[in-house]
Amino acid sequence: MKNRLLPFLIISSSIIFVFRLFWVQLINVDDVKLSNKNSVEKVYNYPERGYIYDRNKKLIVGNEPFYDLMIVPSKLKLVDTIEFCEILKIDKQTLLDKIKKAKNYSRIKPSVFLAQISKNDYAVIQEKLWKYDGFSVRKKSNRNYLLNSASNILGYISEVNDYEINDNSYYESGELIGRQGIEKSYEKQLRGVKGVSYFQKDNFNRITGRYKEGVYDTLFKPSKNIDLTIDSELQVYGDSLMINKFGSIIAIEPESGEILSLINAPNFDPNLLIGRNRSKNYINLKNDTIGKPLFDRGLQGMYPPGSTFKLINGLIALEENIITEKTKISCNEGHFYSKNRFMRCHCKPGTKNDLNTAIYNSCNTYFATIYKNTLDKFSNSKEGIDNWKRHVTSFGLGDYLGYDHPLGRPGLIPDSKYYDRWYPNNRWRAATTISNGIGQGEILTTPIQLGNIAATIANRGWYITPHFVKKISDDSIQIKFREKKYSTINSKHYEKIIGGMFDVIEKGTAQNSKIRDIEIVGKTGTAENFTKINGIRRQLTDHSIFIGFAPKDNPKIAIAVFIENGYWGTRWAAPIASLMMEKYLKKNIERKYLENYILSGDLSKEYLKPYGNGNFTINE
Repeated sequence: MKNRLLPFLIISSSIIFVFRLFWVQLINVDDVKLSNKNSVEKVYNYPERGYIYDRNKKLIVGNEPFYDLMIVPSKLKLVDTIEFCEILKIDKQTLLDKIKKAKNYSRIKPSVFLAQISKNDYAVIQEKLWKYDGFSVRKKSNRNYLLNSASNILGYISEVNDYEINDNSYYESGELIGRQGIEKSYEKQLRGVKGVSYFQKDNFNRITGRYKEGVYDTLFKPSKNIDLTIDSELQVYGDSLMINKFGSIIAIEPESGEILSLINAPNFDPNLLIGRNRSKNYINLKNDTIGKPLFDRGLQGMYPPGSTFKLINGLIALEENIITEKTKISCNEGHFYSKNRFMRCHCKPGTKNDLNTAIYNSCNTYFATIYKNTLDKFSNSKEGIDNWKRHVTSFGLGDYLGYDHPLGRPGLIPDSKYYDRWYPNNRWRAATTISNGIGQGEILTTPIQLGNIAATIANRGWYITPHFVKKISDDSIQIKFREKKYSTINSKHYEKIIGGMFDVIEKGTAQNSKIRDIEIVGKTGTAENFTKINGIRRQLTDHSIFIGFAPKDNPKIAIAVFIENGYWGTRWAAPIASLMMEKYLKKNIERKYLENYILSGDLSKEYLKPYGNGNFTINE
């Protein structure tokens, strides 16, 4: 009997405890909604927001203390409003408006009067706060961005708005939430879970002790730290190369899908969006309608891929048995594909290109012809282009890639339904869409999609969804960031394409981008650039594009560079890509002549052309 008594007591006690916990949290509504009781004061205990490190464990986002000035209107006593306004650096009308707002919220409950006061300002306020009844200070922490870069990746935090409070019961007025970037994508992990303490108050609104001896109090759950895939040194170096240029650089480790850098130009210091001046700084950034620093070109910019897309059409033609690597096509400075559909080419008259020479000479005629033949293989153009799209989308094009960042655009890969809308009654053929053969026409891609193409070719036919987070404390990342996704192209065809990409560097359009002792492969691209100004469509300077990877065998870095209004791929994009590869693989730059050329390069006048004359500087 004695042997059974102890287990019985343990089991009984456990059942009572579980039932009591269930009652407190789910059944007893009166006790759960303690915040509605005027005799109870609710105080939150916030965990420190999680730290963010780069791939080499270098701290890039930490925390620093700040202070909220709290107000209880029923206790308010202002002895000198002029002095008080001078201390807080506000005008009298602002003071009155904030007092009115606090009264509307509650006359007896504390609310935020002035948020995110810095340590220096708090030191001044603290000396004289004793004179002003009704005010107190609540210490919290705010972000401290230690890297003057990667604002587009990191995002920022700010106070929750009314919509977010109504939409999510976790948040209350004055609390902070992640906005954009990693701060938003991993908000739950970075914030942790706040704890709460309840205190009993008497008739004079004085705290007399813990409410019901703290039975309803909860401890906070610590936040989690995050290790990014970003190489902070490479990120900062990429920023320097993009000074006075608009565009993006994407660098990916092909084997893992880890994003090594995502440069957005123009960029801004992420510390501009913390503290009391955040709103003012945000408005200034938003009003920059030329540079658009808040627009992430790498994730949101949709552009024609230009000649870089010829690699995809080459792979599809190989897979569909339209060509072999030895198939030759004549080019006589261009070709007619149907009546009034002539495509120019810069090859010399009489040139006959096979796949290799077509890639490193970037022959328009060759790739437009194999594109048309790929579609014409089928009984009608609808079947042909839908089959073509099936191959193209297997590279991650035409849809969101699924990376762990809240921003993005899908790009566009047209299909038969798309052309049926533009050309009803079947009034279109393969020749109607011939510009798709050279990456123009209706095709739109984002720079990160181009980077993923480079990674897929580097892996000879597969990719892992690009992602920014490598580790979350002791948790593993999502399984989709570890699974391989295969293209529809047989792996045996990739070496034929890579051979041509190698010759692009060795004897083709990007010979200025060679790196000593490193075999790199790539493809330059030039994309037409149109815009509307006052309702009139105008053609501006072409975009400069490059995709590639290094080393040729066992690649460690895949890259895409997109320079707006950068003329042609070999002028800006290819050299920038090669410097990024050299920096990552060798850790230093040996080609100082090339580095100096890029660092001093200034495309500001190109971006001003549509707007006339005027003073304008970017990225300073």
